[in-house]
Amino acid sequence: MKQQTAVPQDPAEFSIKTIILPLLAIIVGMIMVILDSTVVNVAIPNLVQYFETDLKTIQWTVTGYTLALSAVIPLAGWLTDRFGAKRVFLFTIAMFTLGSVLCSIAQSPEQLIIYRIIQGLGGGMVAPIGMAMVFRLAPPERRGSIMGMLGIPMLLAPALGPVLSGWFIESFSWHWIFLINLPIGIAAFILCIKFLPDTDRGRTPALDLLGMILAPIAFSMLAYGVSEGGTSWTSATTLTGVIVGGVALILFVIVELRHKNPLLELRVFKSSDFTRGIILAWVSQVALFGAMILIPLYLQQIKGYTALETGLILLPQALASGVGMPLGGRLFDKIGARPLAFVGLGIISGALFILSSITAETGLGLIILSLVMMGLGMGFSMMPLNTHVLNAAPRKLVGRVTPLTAAAQQVVVSFAVAGLTGFLTSHIASNTAGATDATSVVNGLVAGFNDTFFLAACIALFGCLLSLILRKPKRMEEESLQTGDQPDPAMMMGH
Repeated sequence: MKQQTAVPQDPAEFSIKTIILPLLAIIVGMIMVILDSTVVNVAIPNLVQYFETDLKTIQWTVTGYTLALSAVIPLAGWLTDRFGAKRVFLFTIAMFTLGSVLCSIAQSPEQLIIYRIIQGLGGGMVAPIGMAMVFRLAPPERRGSIMGMLGIPMLLAPALGPVLSGWFIESFSWHWIFLINLPIGIAAFILCIKFLPDTDRGRTPALDLLGMILAPIAFSMLAYGVSEGGTSWTSATTLTGVIVGGVALILFVIVELRHKNPLLELRVFKSSDFTRGIILAWVSQVALFGAMILIPLYLQQIKGYTALETGLILLPQALASGVGMPLGGRLFDKIGARPLAFVGLGIISGALFILSSITAETGLGLIILSLVMMGLGMGFSMMPLNTHVLNAAPRKLVGRVTPLTAAAQQVVVSFAVAGLTGFLTSHIASNTAGATDATSVVNGLVAGFNDTFFLAACIALFGCLLSLILRKPKRMEEESLQTGDQPDPAMMMGH
């Protein structure tokens, strides 16, 4: 994506009207994908019931999707260099829409998992390519305000996702959380064909084919092993997943360190500041995103709320996160990442400890307070940590950090979902074993959730303590670049 042609603009004559239609086309496509990242969580109890299966199976609709996202994110830059941004963006929108329609007609859990993987393969590249095209469309002196306009729907979409999901499930059926993407996808496709400018193709570097093969094997098998480990860490299935995934991961690391244009730039881990920052980010993501899949389950299975009520209860968390993010961004410039990460993860761990002590009779107010705390903690810690990681990367590798961190986040989330749902399933089974009446069963279910929230709280607390080792990146890494050398978000998708 090095030589893409932006809409030529004379700064003196630039008007937002000149790019509003291309911007709208990109926003419609991105909103569809961002919405889908939050709608499935609320639907999981309904999917378990509809397909007459268990949570460990249905959680793969989330794990498979996130692993598919991680597989294609690093390819976005290479594909846009090879085929042009507009063409690849259209293809990804079409593939995501097709995957959504297939999900809506799935007849078994296995089909739904496969179709969710197709969705993820399409959706993984929509956001990075869309952001890069917006960056190219806007003149340098207006990029901040225009990217800010893009940020509004990107913040609103995750907040509205659970509410829309609940409404569709309650008013129609779970099929509609996927089927609604058909008209949105068609609209986005037509808008993109008509209004997106054509782009030049860049010089295409060698593609890391061996890395492309090894990465999905390593991460999917490790996620499977972690999922099965929630039941038994010594079972044949757990050991198979961990051993096969571990060997593939070792081979993947060797290949990436030797390849001239690796799928993921692992040499950046030579920076100790980068390594500290990204490990802390992973710990916080495990605690936060792993717990977030448990809360809709608790609200529907224990408290008896409907899907719509669950979506509305989750709304304050998203709103609190939207408040915390800009505050965290402003404070980062003044005080750095360490105090914000410490406070943010401290708030998250406090919220999870509260959730680990709730009972079937716990009032809704305490649950909402916990959700608001989690949202604020996420807002305070996530953006500063991401910025710290970017600042800590060696400047010659900065353009390849974003695909690494974005793909790694999806892998970590998939591990968190697989691990915590496996842990929840096994602890519910042990706590309800021998239960003879409804009260004992409910108490066993609550105990299983309490144990899992407590584990997530301990992980968050560990992250809070780990944040104390963060430090400002060394001066040689931190110095501002000359104007011509500033990292271009269009280039930060890597190859």
